[in-house]
Amino acid sequence: MDAQLELNAAAIGGKDSMSGTFLDKDVPPTLISFAIAPIDADQVLTPEFKEAGNPVYFFAAHDSGSKKAAWEAFHALHMAGKVRAAWAVENGLGEAVMKMSFGNRIGFKSNGAVTDWYVPYYGCIVAELTEDIDYATKIGQTTAEAAIVLGSDSASIEELLQLNEGVLESVYPTKVAADKGAVAAFNCTEGFTAAPAIKTAKPKVLIPVFPGTNCEYDSARAMMRAGADADIVVIRNLTAEDVSRSVETVAAKIAESQMIFIPGGFSGGDEPDGSAKFITAFFRNPEIKERVTRLLESRDGLMLGICNGFQALIKLGLVPYGKIIDTDDTCPTLTYNNIARHQSKIVRTRVCTNKSPWLASTEVGEVYNVPISHGEGRFFASEELVKQLMANGQIATQYVDLDGNPTMDTAFNPNGSVCAIEGITSPDGRVLGKMGHSERWQSGLYRNVPGEYDMKLFESAVKYFK
Repeated sequence: MDAQLELNAAAIGGKDSMSGTFLDKDVPPTLISFAIAPIDADQVLTPEFKEAGNPVYFFAAHDSGSKKAAWEAFHALHMAGKVRAAWAVENGLGEAVMKMSFGNRIGFKSNGAVTDWYVPYYGCIVAELTEDIDYATKIGQTTAEAAIVLGSDSASIEELLQLNEGVLESVYPTKVAADKGAVAAFNCTEGFTAAPAIKTAKPKVLIPVFPGTNCEYDSARAMMRAGADADIVVIRNLTAEDVSRSVETVAAKIAESQMIFIPGGFSGGDEPDGSAKFITAFFRNPEIKERVTRLLESRDGLMLGICNGFQALIKLGLVPYGKIIDTDDTCPTLTYNNIARHQSKIVRTRVCTNKSPWLASTEVGEVYNVPISHGEGRFFASEELVKQLMANGQIATQYVDLDGNPTMDTAFNPNGSVCAIEGITSPDGRVLGKMGHSERWQSGLYRNVPGEYDMKLFESAVKYFK
C-alpha cells in the first residue's frame, strides 16, 4: 500500500489472500489490490525484439519521483511510435535482454554502460527504440546475430533458450518421439468447388450447451459478429424428464436453424475412455438424428464442431462420413495427446482444401495461427483411410512448422495427430470438425504471437446462405 500511495498507481493483478490455517501455520487475512489499465488494443506493446540494429535503452530510477518521470518519458516515446519492444525488469537486465531475444531470435550486444546485469531493478524498463535519445541510458543494440553479448560473456540464443526451457523438461516434457511416417506426402492442394447458394436474410445457428461445455459465448459472439443469429440452448440432464424436454426443444430448434455449431469444452469432465460421449448419445436420439439428417441432406445446412465438438462429430461419424452412423474400430478417432497431458498454446495450421463452405474465404496453402486447448486432440486413423481423405479433399487443415510444412514435432503438432491433421470435413464439405479454437480470436488478441488468425470461418458460413 505504501508503494501504491507513493507512486500514485494501483497494483495491476494480485493473488489469493491465502488466509486460513495449515498444520501449525496461521495466515492472517491479507489485503490484496487489484486494478485494470484499459487502453486501446492498438497501443499494446509486446516484449520481443522486433528488428536488428535498433538501440536498446534502460529507463532507470531510484525513488518514486524519478520512477514516475521515467515512466512518463517512456510512455511519451511509445505514443510517438518510437518504441518497438519493452520489458518490465524483474530479475535483472540480463534476464530482460535474454527473454526479449527469444521471440524473434534477434540478438543483443551491450555497449559497456552496464557492469552488473543481475541486479533486480524493480519498476525499471528496458526498451528497443527506433532512434537514439538523450534522457535514458543506452545499454546496447539489437543484432542480426542470434546471440547475447554482455561484455566479454556471450551465448547463442538457442543455447540460452534450451537452458531456460530445459529446467523442468524431465518433469514436464515438452517433446515426445513420434512416428514421422507419411507426413511429407500429405500436402493436400484441393481448390474451391462452389456450393449451392441458399438465400436467407439472417441465417440461424443452433449452439447446444452440454454439461462441461465452456465455449458457447465465444462461439455465439463469433457467429453474431459474422452476421448470424446465434441461439444458445442449454441441454438439461438432471432428470430423465429434463433430457426428454431437451430433446424436444433441440429437435424443434434444428428445424428452425440453418447451422449447428457444437462448441468446445469438457463434456462430462472428459469421461473415461473418450470425451463427448454424452453429446454423441444425445445426437443419436432418433428424433435428433432425423432432424440432423434432414438439415444436411435435404436443407443444405451446415455443421461445425470445434475441440470437444470435433470429438463429438468424429464419434458420431458426421466427419468424415457426413452422416450419423454406428462407428467401429475402422473409423477415425481422437485420443490422448502424445505428450500425455493438456496442451494450451498458439499453433500454425495450413489450409489444405477450401472445398467447404466454412473455408470458402481461404486459399489453399495459406497458414493461420489458432489457439488450442485440449488433452485429447490426437487424430488417429488407418493409413488407408487417411489416403482416402486426402484423395477426397477432406483434410481441411494440417499443423505446420515455421516453414509451412506438415510436421510431427510436438512444438508445432501439439498432440501428435497422424499426418499432422488438425481438421477434416464431410465428403461434401458441409460438416467441418477441427481442434483449434477459431472462435476464440478477435481483433486485439494474441499480439505477442504475430501471424494471421482470421480464417473468416464464420463469415464464410454466413455468406453461404446469402
